[in-house]
Amino acid sequence: MSIQIRYFAAAAEAAGRDEEHLEIAAGATLSTLKAVLIERYGTLMQRVVESGSFLIDGVVRRDPAHAVGARVDVLPPFAGG
Repeated sequence: MSIQIRYFAAAAEAAGRDEEHLEIAAGATLSTLKAVLIERYGTLMQRVVESGSFLIDGVVRRDPAHAVGARVDVLPPFAGG
């Protein structure tokens, strides 16, 4: 299945792009997606996915067993002030 992935801030820096379409197995989970992104983009992306957030079809998801949807936004951790 094809999913749209949008990267923000440090996630975009790690991926070297703001957005892409990625083919991933049907029924893939957030855990699967994290592994794919780390394999594709290495250590910088690993830091982002281990501490960042994911919006799946516009809703924040943290459960690694949650199925990915049609669109995933990858957000690095944010500091407020």
